[in-house]
Amino acid sequence: MPFEPVILFFILGLFAGVVRSDLKIPGVLYESLSIFLLLAIGLKGGVELARYALADLVGPALIVVLVATLIPLVAFPILHRLGGFARADAASIAAHYGSVSVVTFAVAASFLARIGEPAEGYMVVFLVLLEFPALLIGVILARRTVGKTKWGPLLHEVFSGKSIVLLIGGLLIGWVTGAEGIKPLDQLFFALFKGMLAFFLLEMGLVAASRMADLRRAGPFLLGFATLMPLSAGLLGILTANLLDLSVGGAVLLATLYASASYIAAPAAMRIAVPEANPALSIGAALGITFPFNLLIGIPAYHWLAIRLKGVI
Repeated sequence: MPFEPVILFFILGLFAGVVRSDLKIPGVLYESLSIFLLLAIGLKGGVELARYALADLVGPALIVVLVATLIPLVAFPILHRLGGFARADAASIAAHYGSVSVVTFAVAASFLARIGEPAEGYMVVFLVLLEFPALLIGVILARRTVGKTKWGPLLHEVFSGKSIVLLIGGLLIGWVTGAEGIKPLDQLFFALFKGMLAFFLLEMGLVAASRMADLRRAGPFLLGFATLMPLSAGLLGILTANLLDLSVGGAVLLATLYASASYIAAPAAMRIAVPEANPALSIGAALGITFPFNLLIGIPAYHWLAIRLKGVI
């Protein structure tokens, strides 16, 4: 199986961070790359979405979201009761793992393109939808009564966050313009996508290396959780994809969405809604363990499983 080259940039960044190299990506470049990637993913999904009737996607989208709510609901008691984490920390970590990583999704899509495995173009719609539910569930789990939570600031943070605005904005632009209308921008957003993703993953490698100290302090339980949880959630994604009769590529992308953990939208939302939670635990697990695990092992494993479990349900 061909190796996805952009992952090598992540490994380079990880190595540079571990050996304490002075390599740094300027903050303004990191922000520019993240804006580009979010817009490009949204645009591509919108172009593909234009090929489908929206009514046909309502049922699958509802199933995908409902099944995804199981992830934080299962993760919370594991962390709180078995792992002994405080209620706020367990809820925050569960919310991170119930939400999704846009970059992990982009790497999975790049992996599928490289091996010539087609996937349904509307998967990016699921990406957008899966950002919200786990964050709300995480807040409810952290608070014994919903009335203690200031929902206004929380909802504003989630829905007005950069990732959601750019993803939905790109999705709508691509949907309205369609494949023909977007052609003048093909060379910018689609032809350059892999190169920009490579630069972004270089920075992610540096950041992941910086989170390893947090994980060492967290102990072996969180390390095990950050590895086993994505595998379990990925399997759930493949079974759900089979239920919806998605292609192998679609199953891989849904498995990746379920298996990924947010390190952009979730930290921002939890900072407002659950300020007493320790962000080093959730971000350290999501970015220090689960993100590299999915890139190096998870995505190929989900592809292998998707092929062998095709048609199980």
